[in-house]
Amino acid sequence: MDKESFRIVLHEPDIPQNTGNIIRLCSCTGSSLYLVGKLGFHLTDRHMKRAGMDYIRDVKIEKAASLKELRDKFPDNNFYYLSTKAVKNYTDIEFKPGDFLVFGSETKGLPEEFVFSNPENSLTIPMLDKKRSLNLANSVSVVLYEALRQNNFWYTDFSK
Repeated sequence: MDKESFRIVLHEPDIPQNTGNIIRLCSCTGSSLYLVGKLGFHLTDRHMKRAGMDYIRDVKIEKAASLKELRDKFPDNNFYYLSTKAVKNYTDIEFKPGDFLVFGSETKGLPEEFVFSNPENSLTIPMLDKKRSLNLANSVSVVLYEALRQNNFWYTDFSK
């Protein structure tokens, strides 16, 4: 790929099937995956492998101990924090390849310190009142495909 990919960050994911589905999504879009903090499963988990199938070998997967460590490693990149507690809509941002799209765990979400200390970069996906949240893999898909749409799906040759 000629252009830098989008970077998906999962902070302490709990459900291996979601991570497997996100691996598949990353493979199909040329995106990188960063797994941050303590995982709620082993990377060899059979459910994650089944959901990710053979796509896992096509994805750049990196681990980081903390979000701070990851930010320190990439100080010039944009980090966008997705949370139901954010106010700004994910469609209000102009995404660029190389941006980090950061998602929290299925049970806890992102630590509030990241959401509230970065209001300009904290984003939400609108949904009906009194609903807790979308599935993690679905949320990643919604936001990633908006970022790709904004960048004309640069990884795809539509002439075929």
